[in-house]
Amino acid sequence: MSQLTMKSNEASEEVKPWVRRMGRFGYMSKGAVYGIVGILALLAALGVGGGETTDTSGAMQQVASLPFGEILLWIVGIGLFFYVLWEIVRAIFDPQRKGNDAKGIATRLAYAVSGVIYAGLALSAIQIAMNARSGGGNSEQTISAMLLGQPFGQWLVGILGAGVIVFGLYNIYTGYKEKFMSKLIIKDMSESEKKLARKSGKIGLIARGVVLSMVGFFFIQTAMSANPDESKGLDGALGEIASQAYGQVLLGLAALGLILYAVYEIIRGRYARMNFGKGE
Repeated sequence: MSQLTMKSNEASEEVKPWVRRMGRFGYMSKGAVYGIVGILALLAALGVGGGETTDTSGAMQQVASLPFGEILLWIVGIGLFFYVLWEIVRAIFDPQRKGNDAKGIATRLAYAVSGVIYAGLALSAIQIAMNARSGGGNSEQTISAMLLGQPFGQWLVGILGAGVIVFGLYNIYTGYKEKFMSKLIIKDMSESEKKLARKSGKIGLIARGVVLSMVGFFFIQTAMSANPDESKGLDGALGEIASQAYGQVLLGLAALGLILYAVYEIIRGRYARMNFGKGE
């Protein structure tokens, strides 16, 4: 069999159905978390019900206080673990054919890093659901403190911040250019679903990119001061937005953007391209 034929056969291999279902549930769970963060930020912008800006871990705490909140956290936590497993599959087995060149390896490493981050969030959700942990410190402060304690710690925190900024800018670029639509199986979507996916993905990714870029900037500030208390996550970025002129309006817009990002992730869970073979 020629090399060309072998490559063609490899490209037509499909991700196993159970792996696809796992990944789709994971995308939806990720969307649910960002939706909660966005809703809480929107309530804070509107001054309703004591709403306040929070990060993803703080959002879990808010869910735990709701009726049947622990059950919801179990569902979200398990869903996030499924997302983590899907990221590992993408990083190791490369079902989407990113390749082994520099760009492909960088993309697959990003999947692995994403898996590690969301593994921590999934564990946090399940710990809260089990009442094993009623609170927690700022995760960004914990990461900064850990890195600052290493040799060349300030450089490590600075590199991390630069990486987060680059990822945030990539989100903005992807959203503005609507490149995210290539990740969906368009032929299976109705016109209304395409329209919703396009609008929610564009606005949502741009909003997420802006907030992530701010988080990266806070990491760089931490690197320069060597003070982990200056590290801020989503809650800090949203709080910083709220402190500006017309801050409540800006916070409301950011919150709506995160909610739309959540909508996009849920749509992605239904229509994501899980591999590039046999119709995808």
